[in-house]
Order: sequence, then structure tokens, then C-alpha cells
Amino acid sequence: MVQPDLPSFFANYQLDEHFYDEMFTTTATPRPQYAALFKRLLELSPEALDQYQQAADNSFLHQGITFTVYGNEKGTERIFPYDLLPRIITNQEWQTIESGLKQRITALNLFLQDVYGDGRIIQDGIVPPELIYTSQHYRREMRGVQVPNGIYISVVGTDLVRIEDGSFAVLEDNLRVPSGVSYMLANRQVMKRIFPTLFGGYGVRPTDQYGQALLATLKALAPKHATDPVVVVLTPGVYNAAYFEHTFLARQMGVELVEGRDLLVHNNVVYMRTTAGLQRVDVIYRRIDDDFLDPLAFRPDSALGVSGLFNAYRAGNVSLANAIGTGVADDKAMYAYVPKIINYYLGEEAILPNIETYLLEDAAQRSYVLQNLDKLVVKAVGESGGYGMLIGPHSTQAEQKSFREQILANPRNYIAQPTLALSRAPCFIEGKIDSRHVDFRPYILYGDEVRIIPGGLTRVALKQGSLVVNSSQGGGSKDTWVLYE
Repeated sequence: MVQPDLPSFFANYQLDEHFYDEMFTTTATPRPQYAALFKRLLELSPEALDQYQQAADNSFLHQGITFTVYGNEKGTERIFPYDLLPRIITNQEWQTIESGLKQRITALNLFLQDVYGDGRIIQDGIVPPELIYTSQHYRREMRGVQVPNGIYISVVGTDLVRIEDGSFAVLEDNLRVPSGVSYMLANRQVMKRIFPTLFGGYGVRPTDQYGQALLATLKALAPKHATDPVVVVLTPGVYNAAYFEHTFLARQMGVELVEGRDLLVHNNVVYMRTTAGLQRVDVIYRRIDDDFLDPLAFRPDSALGVSGLFNAYRAGNVSLANAIGTGVADDKAMYAYVPKIINYYLGEEAILPNIETYLLEDAAQRSYVLQNLDKLVVKAVGESGGYGMLIGPHSTQAEQKSFREQILANPRNYIAQPTLALSRAPCFIEGKIDSRHVDFRPYILYGDEVRIIPGGLTRVALKQGSLVVNSSQGGGSKDTWVLYE
């Protein structure tokens, strides 16, 4: 363990020079930003920590903060796993993250404007046209559509990882319907109740303004006719994995939560059914994928969307956040080109680097990956939530054989990356404090300006040795403290 004079509940704490530890240096000394937390932990017993954990779990239960695990025989609805110990980020680290994320969302938005407009980046040979046009999320219907203020991506959740040298890198961009922000906000509420004195003395930047920042962002996208825009959150309904988040955000913003059946389109104008009659809707924060938004324009079997919505959108009578077709820019194969995209549109080098990525349509890269499946991570380009993924070092030969066949059958559908040495953070697990791998998803808003709430969702791989942080795959989360100084 770390130091011989520590309490017994630190006995299993793992330090490894191959993984950056958020709390300790390689010499087992607490990092400056963790010093006060470390001191407080030394004053507590495992029993006291366990009581705090139970209080947190009860708080989540009473608030109905759950998530859904599909295909699990033990039941689908679970309390969201929450770890007591915060992840702490210094102000200097945050400034780099913030600058890098603003740069990235600006460039990706310009890319989407271009892809659905003049296509200069294709003509100039920066991005291969086949990569764009074969993306399952490219929407030809969006060619020439004028989106409000030219903003395609208004709500973004970018996944960051801290690598061996302590720097942050981008793992992937989530530009379609990013989720998880409600857990970021709920984690903070619980933390302030459980550790009020510790929290109050730390100088943590607030996150509770997110709801109003989101509302301001959405209103900034309203069509020109709307002087006092009516905003709604469009949900697939109660059976969706993120339904708690949909209700939470609607409540935070003070707007209506609607399903497709609550809306109708007449003369290319969207209306909401209310007890007082029809009310015009100006902005829709949609939590439904493109395919299901409008059965007349996309999947005709969709019962979740609104017939005629795309025509109303194309006519400029309603705004959608995010715009239709944004997924072409967060295709995991397109990710490899983002540094070039940043340089092309902004004339700058990427502040936050990418992870090395192999594109499997390239014969040489594909050959290398197939020979090293036991060492690499392979991902399906259009999947999320930890699905469609092979983690080579933790996989069986049968799984590797299956992925080999899938790659050979459809190489465009997969990318590969090195198995990352994700940083590890302290977690309270089964009465002891141990280290677990974490990532970080800050949330970026883009309306009249780019807003980034100082914080984000730190996701934790709660299973020992696991690198998969998604809640659907056994992960949890913890509060993220961004310090003023």
C-alpha cells in the first residue's frame, strides 16, 4: 500500500507507475489539491464512511435517480452507482480543458456547416468523401438546410481521459444526444449534503447554473419570429434509459416534458397539446435519435417522433437541439481527423490531443490490428454506452475470433486504439478505499456563445481492473470538483 502508518481501510490501495493516480504521486504523497480530503479521510472510520455511502444511496433512491441495464435477467432499473470520494481538478488543469473544448466544438460546428453546405473540406482533400458519405449518421436530407445561427451542435459531452503523464486527451466526442449531465448535478447535490464542511472549505466552482445555462442556450437558437420562445424537452418516454434525466432537465429549466404524441404539425408549424388548447413550440431539445424523429422523413415505423417535424424544421419554424445529422462528426472513424479539422478551419493545433486511432479500411492498419487484437481496443464506429467493443487484454480467443470476422466483413464499421492506461482515483468500495479507473465527460453548450460548466461527470470503472466506465457495463460516477485556485 501507500504508507505504513495509514488506517487499515487503505491497505488495498493500488499504486502503479503505469497509471496516473489522481490522489497520490508515485512516491505515495497526496497531491496538493487532495491534501485536505486525505486529512479528512484519516479522521474517519470505515463505519462512518459506510454510513455516508448509505445516506448517498438513499438520497439517489428517494429522488428516483436510476439508469437502465438492457438484457439483464436481474432486472433493468438500478440506482445509479455513486462513489463518495470526489475527483478534484485544479484551476490550471481546467483552463486547458476549457480552452481545448471550446476549440473543438467551434471546429466541429464549422465542419458540419461545411459538410452540409459547400463541402470545401472534401474538395481540399482533408477528409475523404467516402468517410462522410458512408457514415450511418450522415443525413442527405440536411444538405442546404439553414440551421439557427449556423449552430449544429448545442449540447456536447466530450469524453476525456488522463493518460500516464497526467495530461488530458480526448477519447471521443458525443454530438448527437449526449447524456449524463443530470448525474453530474445530482452528484453535487448529494456531496454538499454529505460533506458540507469539507466541500465549503475547498473553493469548488459551482455547477448548479447548468439548467439556466442550457435554457439560455436553447432560447438563443429560437427562430426569428419567437420573441418569448417556447422550449420543450422531447423524450422517447418512460422506458428510455435516460428518462430520469429528461424529467430532471425539464424541471431544472422550468419547461414542458413532451412525447411525440403531445406534439403535432400544422402548416409546417409545431404545436403542443395542452389543457388550454394548442400552443406553438419554438425550440425542441430532443432526446430522440435522428431516425425516430419524423416517420414521414426517416423511419416510417417510428412511434416516438412527430409526423411533419422535419418539414417544419426545414422551413425554419422550429429549432432542434442538436441539429439533425450531427452524428457524422462524432463517428468514431471521423474522430481520427478532428486534429486536421481544427487546423483546417481555425489554423490552430489541437489543444487537447486525440488518442492514436487505426482506421480499418486501410489495409496496412487493418493487418496490424488483426495481428494485435489481444492488445488493442476495437470499437464499432456508431455505437455508444460501451456496446460493440472489444478490450483486447481482457478478451477471450472466441471474442477475438468473432471481432476478426466482423472487421473483415465490414472494416468501415470499426476503429481500433491502444489499450489506454486510464488514470485511477480513490473510491470507497466494500468498506475500504481503493483505486479505480476513471474518465471525465464535461458538458459544452453552444448558443449565442460557448458555455462550459466547470465540472463534468467523472465515470468510474467500479470493477477491479476494469477499463469500462459506462453505467450499463458496471460503472458508476463521482462528483467532480473544479477548484477556483
